[in-house]
Amino acid sequence: MARSLKHSAERSTRKKSSPFRAAMSMLTFYENRAGRNLPAIRKQAIRKAKEELRQLYGRVSHRA
Repeated sequence: MARSLKHSAERSTRKKSSPFRAAMSMLTFYENRAGRNLPAIRKQAIRKAKEELRQLYGRVSHRA
């Protein structure tokens, strides 16, 4: 999921922000849009994808 989002963000011709920020925004939008109806397994997959994106872009995670 993270690699696919990274690819989409980097190939996008609409450049309002960095590809990293765009990919993270896509995940956050999906998570917020589903709200409480999002199953725990999907929430976990989104959180994992966010961590993978941070690794792919060489960003440090804010979690301890």
